[in-house]
Amino acid sequence: MNDISSPSVGSISLLERIRTGEVLARDCPSRDILNHVCSRWGVLVLVVLLGGMHRFSELRRKIGGVSEKMLSQTLQSLEQDGFVDRKALPVVPPHVEYRLTAMGEEVALQMDGLTTWIEQNLPRILEAREGRVSITE
Repeated sequence: MNDISSPSVGSISLLERIRTGEVLARDCPSRDILNHVCSRWGVLVLVVLLGGMHRFSELRRKIGGVSEKMLSQTLQSLEQDGFVDRKALPVVPPHVEYRLTAMGEEVALQMDGLTTWIEQNLPRILEAREGRVSITE
């Protein structure tokens, strides 16, 4: 029987395997989500939104170097993935607010841990880079 919920490899059903994802598999949908979350702008948007609700212009000001287009695309991707909630206010000129969903807070905390580690270890990382450059010269 090929029921999607019947046991397969080990005691894990096919449905459980699909829901869990296999990030190393070429066609795994988790790769798209990983790309959205772990992109340069995705990480920074999530970390900034950990501080609470922000308007688009506030996000753009806080995240140095991000273009309007890239910020917009990043927010759309994170919203589609269920990490960011977008609220358009009926005022003139239009105001749009962005905040993390509960699931967005979970993933943002993971990204915050990573960015904190990088910041705390930046001198070591830069030293390792310098050592690599002088070895290859």
